[in-house]
Amino acid sequence: MTIGIAILGAGIFAKEEHLPAIQAVKTLSLKAIYSRSEKSAAALADSANVDAYFDDPSTPSKSLDDLLAREDIQAVVVALPILVQPDVIKKALAAGKHVLSEKPIAKDVATAQELIEWHAKKHSDRIWSVAENFRFLEAVQFGADQVGKIGGSVTTFSMKLYGFVDENDKFFKTPWRQVPEYQGGFLLDGGVHFVAGLRHMLASGNEQITHLAAFTSLLQKKLAPVDTVHATMKLTNGNNGTFNVSFGCEFKSGFEIQVVTDKGAVTVTPTSVTTTTKKTSGEKENKVEKFEYSSGVKPEILSFAQSIEAGKGDERATPQQALMDLRILQSLLESGEENGQAKSFL
Repeated sequence: MTIGIAILGAGIFAKEEHLPAIQAVKTLSLKAIYSRSEKSAAALADSANVDAYFDDPSTPSKSLDDLLAREDIQAVVVALPILVQPDVIKKALAAGKHVLSEKPIAKDVATAQELIEWHAKKHSDRIWSVAENFRFLEAVQFGADQVGKIGGSVTTFSMKLYGFVDENDKFFKTPWRQVPEYQGGFLLDGGVHFVAGLRHMLASGNEQITHLAAFTSLLQKKLAPVDTVHATMKLTNGNNGTFNVSFGCEFKSGFEIQVVTDKGAVTVTPTSVTTTTKKTSGEKENKVEKFEYSSGVKPEILSFAQSIEAGKGDERATPQQALMDLRILQSLLESGEENGQAKSFL
């Protein structure tokens, strides 16, 4: 079975990640590229030797509607600005296409919930997955497996990233990111990744986040409205952990997730997983597994193709998972706005 697929969006991530990932999956056949701009659509389409579609009323048969009307295209990857995506997701599903849409699922929880309800009522026969590549990172997946293997009750956890987005950052140069018309700025667009990675590892310890309290701040004026969040989070079993993310720290450090149970600890970085347990002698033992750096997009795209073939979406990419990521991220922002007011997910 070969699945005809199109990419809706011709930005950085579509060029650098989605295109090569699709080309690496034998069961996928790229048919077309759409962008609002003819120039960007044509550039990426020419590089892949496929058809270009764009928004120009003076050019017949080249609109998004024309692309979606093609019977040889069964699926689309939606990689458009955050505010644009929900309407395009609806349009693609209504046209009978399977959809993999980029994270975050929407600009806010209310929009995401409406979109999920609409899909369930109108087009549940079409697979809609949300592309949260952190749940497909090899290191995060292996780390989650290790949490399950060592067992025990989760006693604490931490998620930390201190990054820096400067004027030369390729993503900062995207106009819609420079003046965000959605909550949180980079904390929404990028921070949702780290919520997803943490949640994936905690789930392997049979735990979920039930409460949080956060403080937010702006360290770099160009990253308004906020670029930094520090939070305490409570789990189902009553134990606590921390979530610390900044995109405004010039002296940065890479991301690290650690989950500690009463049987051991697992620490994940982008290229390593360290599992700490006790030997029968009582001494602590560290086992380190190394990984090549990867965005996780290739296994994510492969999973989407396999989901279409199986007729069932991957649990790691369900809209419900993406909604919970967004609920937590939005609650972090709201708690920060309310000077640390606690938020509950019960």
